[in-house]
Amino acid sequence: MKHQLIVTILGADKPGILAELANLVCDLNCNILDSRQAHYGLDFSFTMILEGSISCITKAEFEIPRLCQKLDLLSMSKRTQKHSKQHLVHLADVEFQGKDAQGIVKGLTEFLSEHHIHINAFRQKTTESTGTDKNVECKMVVSMPQELSLDKITPLFDAFLEQHHLCGSIVEKT
Repeated sequence: MKHQLIVTILGADKPGILAELANLVCDLNCNILDSRQAHYGLDFSFTMILEGSISCITKAEFEIPRLCQKLDLLSMSKRTQKHSKQHLVHLADVEFQGKDAQGIVKGLTEFLSEHHIHINAFRQKTTESTGTDKNVECKMVVSMPQELSLDKITPLFDAFLEQHHLCGSIVEKT
């Protein structure tokens, strides 16, 4: 029976880190089923899901943190099961901008969650406006349930934007 382990690594981005991690995973007789990497200035995060026998996953739980400590990285892991690749065929770009106010992002993420829309990527920027006011600009890539049409969600999204005095759009990726 195959077992699975989610591993997240954080730290300063340096050449060769992913190569060392991939070599260790190979040496442990595990497979990387899926991974994501993001850069934040000089730092990065890397998340992967490993699969292997119970003994190989147990070794990974001990050896990956040891390597990360040597490389001055933080790591955490969690056993999981039944990983399946994300079904990313119904993607959309979500954008909005306007006067910043407390609770806007919270409200939008709750709105998306209520409609079973998953956020795959998220970027927010706040800039100075006039006086003490600030403007917010947000961009997301979301995956929507196959049965949810843009014709249904767009009016609801537009109502959310209007309620919060924002401008924006939700557009299906082609």
